[in-house]
Amino acid sequence: MLTDKNLHYMSILPSFRPSLVLTIVFSFIAPIVLVAGVLGGLAIVSIVPGLDTSSDAIANAIAQFLATFGSGSSWRGIAIVSLACSFVGALFDSYTFYRYQKLRD
Repeated sequence: MLTDKNLHYMSILPSFRPSLVLTIVFSFIAPIVLVAGVLGGLAIVSIVPGLDTSSDAIANAIAQFLATFGSGSSWRGIAIVSLACSFVGALFDSYTFYRYQKLRD
């Protein structure tokens, strides 16, 4: 049996889906952009004489860190980290949607 409360939640659900999709997409893209920015910054810093060895060492450490999550592949590692971030972002968005509905009622 549908009650007024059930109809209220069903009418809000379509407004929740675009928010959830945007959260998932941006949470997936954010770690990729962050790692690409750090590696790009290190590539620029490596042009400076004297800082090239330290920036190469940091870039290799980042690649090894990502390879740990990707079973030896840095690309797979960044994909796994991005998927985990998108899952956590979806959980946070679902939680805030739930809390907003409970506090509003």
